[in-house]
Amino acid sequence: MEIIHSFASYIDQYKRSIENPEEFWTEVANDFHWRKNWDSVLEWDFHKAEVQWFKDGKLNITENCLDRHLPTCANQTAIIWEPNDPSEASIHITYQELYVNVCRVANMLKANGIQKGDRVCIYMPMIPEVAYAMLACARIGAVHSVVFAGFSAGSLIDRINDAGCKLVLTSDGAYRGDKVIGLKSIIDEALEKCPTVERVIVAKRTMSRVAMKPGRDVWWNDEVKKVTDSCAAEEMDAEDLLFILYTSGSTGKPKGMVHTCGGYMVFTNYTFRTAFQYQERQVYWCTADVGWITGHSYILYGPLSAGAITLMFEGIPSWPDMGRFWHVIEKHRVNIFYTAPTAIRSLEKAPLSFVKQYDLHSLKVLGTVGEPINEEAWHWYHENIGHGKCPVIDTWWQTETGGFMISPIANITKLKPAYATLPLPGIQPAVMDENGNELLANGVEGRLAIRFPWPSMARTIYGDHQRFKDTYFSTFPGKYFTGDGCKRDDEGYYRITGRVDDIIIVSGHNMGTAEIESAIDEHSAVCETAVVGYPHDIKGQGIYAYVICYDRPHEEDKLRNEIRELVAKIIGPIAKPDKIQFVSGLPKTRSGKIMRRILRKVAEGDTSNLGDVTTLLDPSVVDEIKAGAI
Repeated sequence: MEIIHSFASYIDQYKRSIENPEEFWTEVANDFHWRKNWDSVLEWDFHKAEVQWFKDGKLNITENCLDRHLPTCANQTAIIWEPNDPSEASIHITYQELYVNVCRVANMLKANGIQKGDRVCIYMPMIPEVAYAMLACARIGAVHSVVFAGFSAGSLIDRINDAGCKLVLTSDGAYRGDKVIGLKSIIDEALEKCPTVERVIVAKRTMSRVAMKPGRDVWWNDEVKKVTDSCAAEEMDAEDLLFILYTSGSTGKPKGMVHTCGGYMVFTNYTFRTAFQYQERQVYWCTADVGWITGHSYILYGPLSAGAITLMFEGIPSWPDMGRFWHVIEKHRVNIFYTAPTAIRSLEKAPLSFVKQYDLHSLKVLGTVGEPINEEAWHWYHENIGHGKCPVIDTWWQTETGGFMISPIANITKLKPAYATLPLPGIQPAVMDENGNELLANGVEGRLAIRFPWPSMARTIYGDHQRFKDTYFSTFPGKYFTGDGCKRDDEGYYRITGRVDDIIIVSGHNMGTAEIESAIDEHSAVCETAVVGYPHDIKGQGIYAYVICYDRPHEEDKLRNEIRELVAKIIGPIAKPDKIQFVSGLPKTRSGKIMRRILRKVAEGDTSNLGDVTTLLDPSVVDEIKAGAI
């Protein structure tokens, strides 16, 4: 399908996508290589939480990311790998080289017992091997479950066991700024409680000494030498599983979101090309990690299926100094830069000299992902990084949606700071009030739902379809509920106002409050915990924990540190509470429900209007919490 080239063509495509979605998505899907065309474009029932796109269509996503580009683009760069240490050489991997490496790793997986349908856990740093691993799984029809390499052994245990993973791909360690993280030791700890894992393949990155368990653990470099570089792609049905990706849930147990092959491929490719207005041979850089959906959709599958040049970055924005992002942009002449508001706010605090020493004139488009961007950060980004010439593409989407839902289109959509603006073609948003009525006018605020299916939406929660239905399709029957609040202004532009459930978005990543509470409660001194989010200058939202102890702690700071380290061990450092307030009680209704609204207002410093507290079981506890607020 022709890329949108004007606002009029956006209106035309959007209208066609709503009036005849099956015809619209057929036209998009026809741009890909299918081994067999589908029998039906779409079958769906939101009341049962069931959706199928391109049913009985046969394909392999890696043939569309790799093989079909080889006749014309074999020697074009597919991936630029930029290492953690700027003194280490970057690597340009061509489409031919990527194809060969993916085939070798695919054969390595098969030689180690992996077949179509098996689940493979990938726990690796941002090195080329992680891209090979994901694509190799897809090549042979194995289902990858990538776990962010900042998560703890406890988080790994939950994810590996839930998916029933047979094999783990990892590395000896990972670099993160000036730190070395021992990934293999974390895997070893986790696998003591993961009976389904039969094999661990370990790539060398940090050259750290690691323990290798005979009969289970083998070295990547040794295994990949044993196989050939030719591997036929497994034929997959459009609705076969491509990957499982875990996201935090409000009940504490992570949700394994299931994404399938056909619709996900079509939608991520279309939205990548459309929102960024990607042009041939442009250098595109998404700073995310492949452990999150952003890395899946917009570092690998979306860009590679479009034949793009995609940059993978191993490091962090603040090392060796606060100019690292801008150095990489200058070094690789990056044209499209896509990052998180958290990173922007952090870099905004640094002196502008870290920006001005680099030539950023190669930039054509800027983007943001993970959370709504505040106006101040938007303007700083637009003016200092884009020199007032680069549109800021503020994308709204979720792990569950698979791809962009509401987003500006570069140089097409009129921008409005802090607004995700308009829905992309195929997306039908609905603003709902608390009683389940759709608000049809503009100039309204409510909860964001989606009326109609789109190709890349998650199909289920792995092993628990009832939870999928209850979580996303029960609040507003017949619609998908996003869990987000939103405003639709007088022009029909959407502004996302944040979560309305018990999810905190920390540095663009969803953290379930129940999961953090459960980790804090593991401390022997802790009786009960309530966790809420609060505005944080850098992270967007910080984590504020109200903790009841069995006995009043004598050394509060010591206990705070112990709790933070415990949370880091159980979940990962990203989940450490920023503030911990010790309290004697929590504001509860007579039925025992914690009034989180009150706790949020205290955490935000907004105690002037807490509402009626006389209905609480013990109203006096509110005064105590207000007085002790951090």
